Amino acid sequence: MKKEKEDNLIAQNKKARHDYFIKETLEAGIALTGTEIKSVRARRINLRDGYVQIVNGQAWLENVHISEYKQGNRYNHEPLRSRRLLLHKKEIARLAKAQSERGVAIIPLKVYLKHGFAKVLIGVGQGKKEYDKRQTIKERDQKRDIRRKYGV
Repeated sequence: MKKEKEDNLIAQNKKARHDYFIKETLEAGIALTGTEIKSVRARRINLRDGYVQIVNGQAWLENVHISEYKQGNRYNHEPLRSRRLLLHKKEIARLAKAQSERGVAIIPLKVYLKHGFAKVLIGVGQGKKEYDKRQTIKERDQKRDIRRKYGV
């Protein structure tokens, strides 16, 4: 039997790590329709403006754009609809507690396939200020210069 790849990366939210300090990450399943999963497998998903909202004890993935499937005809999905995240009740309670804090956001970091199922890695993030972003860029540039200079 052929071993399956651990993570088949579909999409990544690089802007999230730039805008937030990620405190904690969680893996969640996504409830998708047939045409949505076909579009996801075709890598036609955008996580940039996405966020997670806890409503009535359920986690919802909001504002994530999954393009319509080309062969979907009248059964196609709405690109920006809310999608339910599949999490345990304890995980949802922990996320709801974190979300109630000021300045904390729950954001999707990446979407990947795991054993044939679409999964989303969500992160609990504290918003960065402008000077924090500049500091991060400065540190990254310094590390790059050191690697170039000393060949590390």
